Amino acid sequence: MNVKTEQNFLEFGRTVLEIETQAIAQVLARLDDTFNQACELMLRCPGRVVVIGMGKSGHIGSKIAATLASTGTPAFFVHPGEASHGDLGMITTQDVVLGLSNSGETEEILILLPIIKRLGVPLITLTGNPHSKLATMATVNIDVSVSQEACPLGLAPTASTTAALAMGDAIAVTLLKARGFTEEDFARSHPGGRLGKRLLIHVDDIMHTDQDVPMVSPDTPVNQSLLEMTNKRLGMTAIVDQQQRLLGVFTDGDLRRILDKRVDLHHTPISECMTTHPITVNAGILAAEALEVMERHKINQLLITDNQQRLIGALNMHDMLRAGVV
Repeated sequence: MNVKTEQNFLEFGRTVLEIETQAIAQVLARLDDTFNQACELMLRCPGRVVVIGMGKSGHIGSKIAATLASTGTPAFFVHPGEASHGDLGMITTQDVVLGLSNSGETEEILILLPIIKRLGVPLITLTGNPHSKLATMATVNIDVSVSQEACPLGLAPTASTTAALAMGDAIAVTLLKARGFTEEDFARSHPGGRLGKRLLIHVDDIMHTDQDVPMVSPDTPVNQSLLEMTNKRLGMTAIVDQQQRLLGVFTDGDLRRILDKRVDLHHTPISECMTTHPITVNAGILAAEALEVMERHKINQLLITDNQQRLIGALNMHDMLRAGVV
């Protein structure tokens, strides 16, 4: 590949992006009360937003439906070809239909209009021709027309699909704000994502409990306490009384400090070397909150206690990493 060819690639790429940027700017300049009307219909919809579209418009419609659904507006995509063979039964009188067609003359959508009208369902359309059949029969039509496609042949939908997708995002985010949709709401619909894990996972979901929690009594020699730390692999051990109330903690950092002092590991009780008043949290808090506590106090392990300061669990930074909280 020569330098000239690489320069042509860059030139063509920039041209495409410039055309698509101009397309969105054109749609922005035309934004008017039809946008308000469309958002109001969707906001007041007691059912769901049913998105329909054919071909490339169908792909964009599917993405818009997914964005709406994940941001607080119940929505799903229906292929118009399948709708005319039974799937139209998925649309109820409580719904709103959002139809996408650049030409506004897509036959597979037009054939559904009598049924949609008979149901009395509001029809919102995104078209590139405000004078088309679909636009004129819509309850509200939003003009997403573009002056040219990025495709040099003027055939492949490019700038027009970008404009429609951008308008779908504008609608979805506007409705998100109108509904007061929060990060917690978003996390509930994305439990597998990082945000969902940060907002939904609690300490008691990931902490070690029962026999997996390293703990010793205050009179346990340091060397035996080290065995407990090694066996439980959390980089520390808790020191508790007979009622399992927390008295202190001994960590890898504490070990390094006592080694410098040449402490007798075989005869010195752990109570003489432990850190008293360790940082603790309640099991009911979010793991993200526990992580903030660990970061603020610059610690890698955390003990979990109940309201009577009884030890009920433990975790470390590796547990946070495994859970996807970090």
